[in-house]
Amino acid sequence: MTTERVDVLVVGGGPVGLFAAALLAARGLEVVVWERREGAPTGSRAIGIHPPSLDAFAAIGLDGPVLAEAVRVRRGVARSRGRELGALTFDHASATHPYVATLDQHRTEALLRERLAAAAPDALRTGTVLSALERHPDHVDAVGTGPDGAVAVRARFVIGADGSRSTVRDLLGIATTGRDYPDRYAMGDFADVEDPAARTDALVDVGPAGVVESFPLPGDRRRCVVLLASSDDPSPSAADLAAIVAARTGVRPDPTSCSMRSGFGVRRREAERVGVGRVVLAGDAAHEISPIGGQGMNLGWLDAAELAPLLAEAVASGSAGPWPEYARRRQAVARRAARQAEVNMALGRPFGRPLGRVGAAGREALLRTVLSLPTADALAGVYAMRWA
Repeated sequence: MTTERVDVLVVGGGPVGLFAAALLAARGLEVVVWERREGAPTGSRAIGIHPPSLDAFAAIGLDGPVLAEAVRVRRGVARSRGRELGALTFDHASATHPYVATLDQHRTEALLRERLAAAAPDALRTGTVLSALERHPDHVDAVGTGPDGAVAVRARFVIGADGSRSTVRDLLGIATTGRDYPDRYAMGDFADVEDPAARTDALVDVGPAGVVESFPLPGDRRRCVVLLASSDDPSPSAADLAAIVAARTGVRPDPTSCSMRSGFGVRRREAERVGVGRVVLAGDAAHEISPIGGQGMNLGWLDAAELAPLLAEAVASGSAGPWPEYARRRQAVARRAARQAEVNMALGRPFGRPLGRVGAAGREALLRTVLSLPTADALAGVYAMRWA
C-alpha cells in the first residue's frame, strides 16, 4: 500500500466537505476527499440556501449554477386557521441576494462535485471509509478502506466534515454535549397546489394543532413539514401526511405526487473542541442543530468559507494552527442558530389544555403585531442568516 501525500484530506463528501475541498482546490492546494457513499447523490433532504452561502459560493463560481436551478423565495407568510397573519419580505435581508434559494440537496451536491472536478479532477474518492488517524507535529497520517482495499494518505491538515456521527471526531476522542427534544416531524415533497400567487412564498401555518411549514421547490413542487402529535404515526404515509396538512391548513396536497417523505426527531449537539492540532471539524461534526429553520447545512458551508483561507495560509507558511478565534466564532454562530431553531420550534407547538385556543389566539396576535412593525425587516435578516 502506497501513501498518497496531499495538502488537505477532507473526510466526508457531502455538501460541506465538497465545498471545503472546492475552495481549497481553487486556491491551488492539493486536496483529496474521502466519501463513504459509492453512488451519486440522491434525495431532496436539506433545501434552503441562505444569502451568506450564496455569497460564499461566488468564490468558486457556484452561485450562478445554483440560482439557475433554484427557486428564489422572496416572502415568508404566516397563517393560522385559514387566515393570513402577516408577511415579511427578504428585500432588505441581503444587498446581493434579497431572497432565500431552495434547491434539492442532491442537485446542490451534484453541482459542488462538478466544481470540485473542474479544479481537481481526481480529488473525490467515493466508497472510501476512514478507519485511523495518527497525528504528528507536521502532518497527519490517515488510513482507510476504499473500493480496491486499504488506502493511506499523509496530509498536512485534515478536515472532518463527516456529519453528526463523525468518525474523525470519535478518533480524536472529542466528546459532545447537547440534548434531545421531544418534537417529532414528518416531511414530504408534493406537487404545489397553492394559489399561483403564493408559489414562491415560504408558508408557515401556526394553527392550534401544530405547525405546518411549506417551501417551494423547483418543478412546481412544495416541501411540507408538519409537527406530529403524539398520537400520529411517526412515519406517516403520503396519504396520511397530506391529510394532516389538509386538516390544519385547508390545503390538500395530492398524495400520488409525493416524491419524498421522511420522519425525523430533533437534537442539539456541540463538540467540546472544534479540532486537535492539524485536524479540524466542520459542519455537523462540530455542531448539530434542529433542521427547523434550514440553517445546519449553511452553517457548515460558512465554516468551510472561513476555514479555507486559514488552511491555505498555513500550508503556504508552514504553520500548524490551531485557530482558537475560528473555533470561538463558529461555535458562537452555531449556538445562536441553535437558539433560533428552538424559538422556531416553540412557536410551532400546539397549545394543550387549559390554554387551547386561547393560547393559539395569543400567538396569532403576537405574530400579527411583530410582522406589522418596521422591525420586520430585521426579523427577515435573522431568518436569512445575515448574522452568520
